[in-house]
Amino acid sequence: MRRFLIAVGFLTRLPVPAVQGSADDFAAAIRCYPLVGLVIGLLVAASGWVGAQVDAWTGALAALAAWVVVTGGLHLDGLADLADGLGAAHGDRSRLLAVMADPHIGSFGVIALVLQMIAKLVLLHALAPAGWWALLLIPAAARIGPLAWARWLPPLKPGLGATVACAVRPRDLVGWGLLLAAACVAAPALLAAPLLLAAYAIWLHARVGGINGDGHGTGIELVETGLLLAAVVLGRL
Repeated sequence: MRRFLIAVGFLTRLPVPAVQGSADDFAAAIRCYPLVGLVIGLLVAASGWVGAQVDAWTGALAALAAWVVVTGGLHLDGLADLADGLGAAHGDRSRLLAVMADPHIGSFGVIALVLQMIAKLVLLHALAPAGWWALLLIPAAARIGPLAWARWLPPLKPGLGATVACAVRPRDLVGWGLLLAAACVAAPALLAAPLLLAAYAIWLHARVGGINGDGHGTGIELVETGLLLAAVVLGRL
C-alpha cells in the first residue's frame, strides 16, 4: 500500500496520506503505475460521461480537463521538454539533454502541447459510447509503458530513468501483460498497446539513445493518444 500511495502522489494531484518511503520504495512504486492509471481512467471516464449529458463536445472537454487536472500536466511537461530538445539539438546529444533540463518551454514544446491537446479533444469527441470502456482502461495500459521502457532502454543520465530501471522485475512485465491481454476482451482497442509501446521504444532509442523522466512522460502521452485513435477506429468498424 505504501508504494501504491507513493505512485499516486507522484503521478497525480490527488490528495493522499503522507507516507515515509525509501529510495527503493520510490523506485519500486513504478510497479503500481498501471494501477494508478485505472484510478485516472475512472475519473476521466466519469467526467466525460457527466459532460456528455449536455452534448458530445462538452463531454470531450470535461474528460480532457479531468485528464489534465488529475495528472497535473506531469506527462505533458515531459512531452514539451522532449519536443524542445529534439527541435533544438540537431543531433547534438549534449545539447539535447541541456535543452530538456531547461525549465523554460520553447516553441517546439508549445507546438507539441497544442497538437497533443487538440488530438485528445477531437478523439474524445469521436469516441463512440461503446468506447467508454476503452477510456476507462487506456490510462492504465499506457502506464505499463514505463515498466517496459525501463527494462528495454538505457537511462540517459542519473535520475528517474536510472532509478526505476532496476526496480522492474520480469514478473512485473509478465503480470501486467497478462492483465492487459484480459482487458482486451472488454476493450479490443488495447490490442494496439504492445505495438505502440514497442514502436515508441524503438523510436526513442534511435532518436535519443535512451530514456529519462521526460521520455517516460512523453511515451505515456503518445500511447494514450494512439490508443484513443485505435478505439475510435474500431468504433467505426
